Amino acid sequence: MNLSPLQKARYEYSPKLPGMLRNGVAEICVQEGADTQSVADQDKIKALFPNTYGKKEITFVKGANTAPQKKQVVGVILSGGQAPGGHNVITGLYDALKAASKDNELLGFKGGPDGLLKNDYVTFDDAFIDAFRNTGGFDIIGSGRTKLETKEQFATVAENAKVNGLTAIVIIGGDDSNTNAATLAEYMAANNTGIQVIGCPKTIDGDLKNEDIEASFGFDTATKTYSEVIGNIERDANSAKKYWHFVKVMGRSASHVALECALETQPNICLIGEEVKEKKMTLSQITSYIADSVEKRAANGDNFGVAIIPEGIVEFVPEFSVLIAEINELLAGEKTDAFNALPSWNDKYEFIKKGLTAESFAVFDLLPQGIQQQLFLERDPHGNVQVSLIESEKLFSELVKGELAKRKAAGTYKGKFSALHHFFGYEGRCAFPSNFDADYCYSLGYNAFMLISYGYTGYLSKVSNISKPAEEWVAGGMPITKMMNMERRNGEDKPVIRKALVELDGAPFKFFAANREKWAVETAYTYPGAIQYYGPSEVCDITTRTLALEKGC
Repeated sequence: MNLSPLQKARYEYSPKLPGMLRNGVAEICVQEGADTQSVADQDKIKALFPNTYGKKEITFVKGANTAPQKKQVVGVILSGGQAPGGHNVITGLYDALKAASKDNELLGFKGGPDGLLKNDYVTFDDAFIDAFRNTGGFDIIGSGRTKLETKEQFATVAENAKVNGLTAIVIIGGDDSNTNAATLAEYMAANNTGIQVIGCPKTIDGDLKNEDIEASFGFDTATKTYSEVIGNIERDANSAKKYWHFVKVMGRSASHVALECALETQPNICLIGEEVKEKKMTLSQITSYIADSVEKRAANGDNFGVAIIPEGIVEFVPEFSVLIAEINELLAGEKTDAFNALPSWNDKYEFIKKGLTAESFAVFDLLPQGIQQQLFLERDPHGNVQVSLIESEKLFSELVKGELAKRKAAGTYKGKFSALHHFFGYEGRCAFPSNFDADYCYSLGYNAFMLISYGYTGYLSKVSNISKPAEEWVAGGMPITKMMNMERRNGEDKPVIRKALVELDGAPFKFFAANREKWAVETAYTYPGAIQYYGPSEVCDITTRTLALEKGC
């Protein structure tokens, strides 16, 4: 294998563990906290999880290990989209297993949940694990998005686990994946299988967090990667002085990524979906907001700028959400075939005009034709509009272009507007993990083994106090049910982990809101540069601006 110098160096990096995990598994004991309850819908969640609900939060502290001694055979999967650091969760889990006993085994099930269903796995050894230490990606065993949610699936997993002698399963994933982990843990407990299930919190979107989970892994590396490139674009814009760059970043259900990138780079515009929804902003209002910045900067001779757009922004616009709902009804069932059979876009346009309410058609008619057509591309498995396919960065640049043309005709705008478009998504999902993510993920995996060894199930591996140096991090666990509530999914009430949205009264957003008027007009760009792996701790081990502001650092 041809390795770059960075690859070679990263294989040799020794991730930092929380202080209480550094003396070896023999000197780690458990301190139990209070009983827990779900974040909402307590009676319903308790009824659905009678065997795993309400358990105590726990913290690992230095002391004699009192866990029962037995051989552990643990299965692990990666579930959902990639996030930097996933490999280190697995290497941390492996190292802890082997530190406890060389006889312990770790089986990596391939392709996510499908691997558990198909009994497709690899048995890890030192050579296999060493080739993936501190590296990005999920290629060690691959990932998948199959949901584990039916009794038939659970029975298959339980049978395959029994065949392989598994004592526990670790699921590394986001909110949906860990919801599945909680449900699988309940099934295993209810059927007395003796198989434990532990989750690890992953998502670059940053929406799997709460008072216990201070950050999901991958968010740090991904946002630093995006911020580096956004900073480069800002430097280029300030050099060329002739383009407005519209940059879409990951984050469909929450705007954490966009906000963190804005805090890192201080662009002229950053839209926050949660604020758009709270203020019930229309497309026209958002367009005017961006156009105002363009006009004011042009008056200063600055015909350039940078705007950050979260991936899911249109879903936060109330009038757009209504439009999407009406389109879903308009093309329900066999109506899709009738629509697709129409010979031209003009015919389809008339079909749409007749089928929408006047209010929704007015919104539809605001959109550039290319965006209109994107709304009628292939549907998702439930027959709904795939909002993620909408190029919102192009939508808003086109709307702003039209608004500026009106202002130019009215004599209020005399500048030049030329737009370029970018989408940063996959660029950050498999980046070499930052030192923070390398350390955090290794600790989550190591900690997951400790939860297994002490017999816990239905728990999420938890490492907190992470805005401090790793020596001060606190390792422990929390019942996954603590994060759950009931939500309507596909026409049914389902128990799910509540997504964490950007808090408009939180310190990160307040800092952004206090500075954005200045950033909108002035060229106040900051240039974070590339992720640093070697050098002073204050450069290499820094946390995100979001976490620093939340913790008052």
